[in-house]
Amino acid sequence: MKGIIASLYGYGQLVEPLRDQRGLCLLLKLMPLEAWGSAWITAGITALICAWLPPRKDWPGFVAVWAITAPWSMAYLVAWWPLGEYPRGWVAALIFGAFGAVCLVAIGWDEPPARTESVRET
Repeated sequence: MKGIIASLYGYGQLVEPLRDQRGLCLLLKLMPLEAWGSAWITAGITALICAWLPPRKDWPGFVAVWAITAPWSMAYLVAWWPLGEYPRGWVAALIFGAFGAVCLVAIGWDEPPARTESVRET
């Protein structure tokens, strides 16, 4: 699910970029928004592919989504404080941070045990 959301978010940045980009001022100094949109799509596709890998081998997908959300979260946080360029930056920082943090937590979750059919003897 995170892969789909990340891919769609990236696609949205390519099709109709954010109008208010004050919170992304630091990121946009590194790369244009189109490149960031492509990075979101790449992270999402990586997560989607890794979702089909066996347990304990699917971790690259979680890391990919975290790796794209972390800079966005930090950029919004810094734009809010100390730069003071985006007063609501803390809100976006929390949203992107939580989205990525769930991925890091999920890496350590144990997979549910495989279901076994109980066979009755008659």
